[in-house]
Amino acid sequence: MPFTETLKDAKGRKAAKRRIVLVDIENVVGGLSAVRDHVSWAKAVIGECVPAQPGDQVVIGVGPTGLLDLACAWKSVRYVMRPGQNGADLALLEVLGENIADRFTEVVLVSGDGIFTHAIAALASRGVKTTVVAHASGLSRRLEFAAGEVRLLPEQPSPRSVAAVSNMDVA
Repeated sequence: MPFTETLKDAKGRKAAKRRIVLVDIENVVGGLSAVRDHVSWAKAVIGECVPAQPGDQVVIGVGPTGLLDLACAWKSVRYVMRPGQNGADLALLEVLGENIADRFTEVVLVSGDGIFTHAIAALASRGVKTTVVAHASGLSRRLEFAAGEVRLLPEQPSPRSVAAVSNMDVA
C-alpha cells in the first residue's frame, strides 16, 4: 500500500476514530449576557460530561459580544461567530455542513436547541455516532429523539452575588 493512502472502512470513511465536539456556549450558560460570568463553569462541566480525547476537534459557537470572554477562558479551540438572533446556532450549523460524516466517526453537540435536529439526524443516518449534551430543561424533544445518546448537564449556577468591581476600585 502506498504511504499516502488512508485506511477506509466499508462505507469509505477514514477507519481511525475522530470526534468533533460542537459547543453552543450561549445555550450552556443561559444566554449571551451570561457568557462572561459562566464560561469557566461551562468549560468545567462540559469537560466532566465530555472528557477530552486525543485528536478531538472542539468548535465553539458564540455571538460577537461573548467572543473575547470566551477566548480568554477557552484556548486551543476553533471559534465560530455570527451576530444576530440564533447567530451561534447558525454558525455551528455551517460547521455541521462541512462534510462531517466523511471526516469524523463521532459528533458531540453541546446544545439542546431543536434547530440542530435535522443535521444530527442526517449524521446519524450516515453511521456517525451522535451524542447530545444539554440541560434537561432546555433539551428539544425532537433533538433528543434524533441523537444516538443524550447526556445531561447540571443546571446553570445562579448569577454572581459579588458586587461588580469598577476600575476605580482596583489599586
